[in-house]
Amino acid sequence: MHGSEPHLTSLARAEALCQKRGVQLTPLRRDVLRLVLEADAPIGAYALLDQLKASRAKAAPPTVYRALDFLLEQGLIHRLERLNAFMGCNEALEGHGAHHDHAHDHPHQFLICRGCGATREISDHGVAAAISAAAIKAGFSAARTTVEIEGFCDKCGDTPHSA
Repeated sequence: MHGSEPHLTSLARAEALCQKRGVQLTPLRRDVLRLVLEADAPIGAYALLDQLKASRAKAAPPTVYRALDFLLEQGLIHRLERLNAFMGCNEALEGHGAHHDHAHDHPHQFLICRGCGATREISDHGVAAAISAAAIKAGFSAARTTVEIEGFCDKCGDTPHSA
């Protein structure tokens, strides 16, 4: 049970954020968020559906996608485009972003290991500022920015064995 304690704290923070925003973290949405948080790596919608069916036999793809859409709108999870998968938002769920009133008010970038698939969220304001400045210089107003960086984690080293 000790391994799930951080997830319980994250779920409590998610409920508090939703309550503050006047939206409801329904039991289904909470279950989907819990499964995302318990996953060892970013997890896809159909893998979530398979796990959800253990407790909700009638769960269907639209059910999971609606829950994921809500969680994304509230900034509780991120969607990694390259992996077509979802992971919890560190800023919102670890208490670092408690002062943010809106979803994804913080910059976010993802480091994705090509060797083991480990994914880490970082929030570097310098990267966000550089992208914003480059967009403005090009006559473009960015509404949302997600940066996904592929490479190798310390564990896998700098070898292109999985490239």
